[in-house]
Amino acid sequence: MNFSPSATVRDVTGQLRNPEHFCYGDESMWAWEEGRLSDDIKEEHRKVEEAELIIFQFPMYWFSVPAILKGWLDRVLTQGFAFSLVKMYNNGIFKDKKAILSFSTGAPESMFLPDGINGDMNVTLWPLQNGVLHFCGFQVLAPQIFWAPTFCPPQVRKAMLEGWRARLGGLWEEAPLTFAPSELFDLSFTGGYRLWPHLKEERSGEPYGITTGHHLGKPLPPNNQIKVTPQDDQTRATPPDDHAHPKN
Repeated sequence: MNFSPSATVRDVTGQLRNPEHFCYGDESMWAWEEGRLSDDIKEEHRKVEEAELIIFQFPMYWFSVPAILKGWLDRVLTQGFAFSLVKMYNNGIFKDKKAILSFSTGAPESMFLPDGINGDMNVTLWPLQNGVLHFCGFQVLAPQIFWAPTFCPPQVRKAMLEGWRARLGGLWEEAPLTFAPSELFDLSFTGGYRLWPHLKEERSGEPYGITTGHHLGKPLPPNNQIKVTPQDDQTRATPPDDHAHPKN
C-alpha cells in the first residue's frame, strides 16, 4: 500500500484553522468533521467503520509495534472519529467492535515473565491494549502471542499456526479482557478523572490492584492483559449515587 506512517500537515486538505500554530490533533479533528482529511486516511476510516473485528498482526519491535503500524494508529485513530473525552474506554466510539493483537516476539516467553529480564509482558501490553484499543472503546480480546518463532524448530512453528487457525474459528464467541469501567472514576476535570475515593477504601484489603495500570500500589493482577478472567468484584463496584456524581 505504501502507507505513510508520518502524521503531518499533508493529512489535512484545504485551509488550516490556525496556520500560524499547527496542532495536528485539532486540525485533523476539524478536517474529519468537514471531510478534509487525505484520501488514504478516509479509506482506512471506511475500513474501520465496516469492520466488526480488527486483527493487528505484527512482529513486536522494541516492546511495541513497528513504525508503519504506529503511524497507522497516529493517523487513522483521529480525534472525533475514534475517541473523545466523553466517548472513551467502555463508553468509547468503537464499543461494539472487537480488536486483538496477534504478534511474534524475538525473545522467549521466559524473558517476559515478571521475573524475566524484559519484565512482565502484561506491563508491555498495557499501553497498546488499554491506552489505544480500549481507549477507543474496542472490546479487546486476549492477545495471540507467538513466542520467539525464529528460534523454534519447524514443527513448533507449525503448531503455533495450527493453534492460531483453531482459535480463529471461535474468536467471535470469546469474552474480552477485563478493564476497569469508567464508571469507577470521577469523570470530571475537578475530580481529575481519578478513582472514586470510596472505591479505593473498599479495595484496601484486596491482594491485587484493579488492573495492570490501576495497581493502587498493590501487586499487579496476574496476567491481566494476557488472559480472560471471570468478572470479579472490582468491576461490579458502583460509583456514588447521582447526586454525588459531578457532571462534565
